[in-house]
Amino acid sequence: MSKENQYQPETNAVRIQTARTNEMEHSTPLFLTSSFCFDNAEEMRATFADETDFNIYSRFSNPNVDEFVQKMCALEGAEAGYATASGMSAIFASFMALLKAGDHVLSARSIFGSTHTVITKFLPKWGIESSYFDLNDPAGIEAMIKPNTRMIFVETPSNPGLEIIDIALLAEIANKHNIILNVDNCFATPVLQRPIEAGAHIVTHSATKWIDGQGRVLGGAIVGKKELIKEIYTFCRSTGPAMSPFNAWVLSKSLETLHVRMERHSDSALKLAQALEGNPHLTSVKYPFLTSHPQYEIARKQMSGGGGIVCFELKGGLQSGVRFLNGLKLLSLTANLGDSRSIASHPASTTHAKLSDAEKATVGITPGLIRISVGLENINDILADIEQALNLSSQG
Repeated sequence: MSKENQYQPETNAVRIQTARTNEMEHSTPLFLTSSFCFDNAEEMRATFADETDFNIYSRFSNPNVDEFVQKMCALEGAEAGYATASGMSAIFASFMALLKAGDHVLSARSIFGSTHTVITKFLPKWGIESSYFDLNDPAGIEAMIKPNTRMIFVETPSNPGLEIIDIALLAEIANKHNIILNVDNCFATPVLQRPIEAGAHIVTHSATKWIDGQGRVLGGAIVGKKELIKEIYTFCRSTGPAMSPFNAWVLSKSLETLHVRMERHSDSALKLAQALEGNPHLTSVKYPFLTSHPQYEIARKQMSGGGGIVCFELKGGLQSGVRFLNGLKLLSLTANLGDSRSIASHPASTTHAKLSDAEKATVGITPGLIRISVGLENINDILADIEQALNLSSQG
C-alpha cells in the first residue's frame, strides 16, 4: 500500500495533501498560476520531454488539481485520474479519448439529458455509433454487443429514475468481450459505491454535485486504469477542459467532509422516502433502499447507502407538479442536486426536456415525476415542507 493510501478512505480524504511550502501552512494554499518556472534549461527540456513530473502549465497539471485527483483516486480505489472543468467535460473526454471513428458505444438508456445529447447528436459526427440498452433488462445486454463495440456506459443509480444495475455483471460482460466499462458514479459517490472494486475500468463524476456538496463550484473527475487515464490525459492536455486551481482547492476541502455528509443525506433520504410511501397524493415513491424498489437487492449488494435522491410520482401529472413546486417554502427550485440545501426539480421540463415524449416515457420520466435532492436540514422540516406542498398540489 502506498504512503498516500495507508489509511481508511475517509482518513485519506482528509490527510492527502500537497507538500508544505516553506511557510509551513496547515491547509493547502491556492496555487493560482497559469505556468511554473524551471531552475535551468536542462530541467525545462527534461520536463517537456516527460522525463520528470514537474508542473509546466495549469492546463496540464497544478498542485491543487493534483491533490484533488489523488484524493479521488484514493476514495475510488483507482490507479490514476484526471480532473476536468465540469462533469460533462469528464463524460465527453472519457468518450473522445477512448473511442474512434467506426467504434460503437453501448449505453444505458437512462442517462442524464446532456449525456444523451452527446451520444446521439455529437458522437455520430465523428463516426461513432451508439445503441441503448434497458437497465431493467440486463439479460439482453450481451446480445447487443457488436464486433466494433468498444465501451459500455452506465449511470447507476440513474438520473433521475434511480434505476440500478449490477456493476459486477456488466464488468463480466465487458471483460469477456474486451470492452471498456465506464460507470458514472455521480449519484452514489465513492462513499456509497466503488465501481472499480466491482470491475469497472473507468469511473466518471460530476464533482459539482455531492462531492462539492454546497453548490459552489463546477468540476468533473475521471479515474480508473492507468493506461486508459493516460489516453484521457493526452486528449485533455491538448483540448483544454482543465479544472481551475480554485475549484480544485474548494473540492479537495469538500472531500474532507464527504463521508459525514453522505451518511446524513442517505439517512434523511431514507426517512423521507419511508414517510412518503402511501401518501394519498402520490402514485409511487422510488428510493434504492426502499424494499419496494425493483432493484433493491442489487442496491443492497453494491451500495452501502441509498444516496440523497428521492423520486416520486404525483397524481394529476404536470399541473399537480407545477402546483407542488410553487407551493414549496423551504426547498429550493434550482438546476442542481447534491447541495447542503434540499432541492426539488421537475425533470420532464428541465434536465431531460430535450428528450422526446417517447424517450422520456422509455426511461420513466413522466409529467408528474418529481426529484428531491435531500439536503442537510432537519428531516422533519424537509418532510413538513413537502407534505404541505403535496396538499396544495391536489387543489386544482
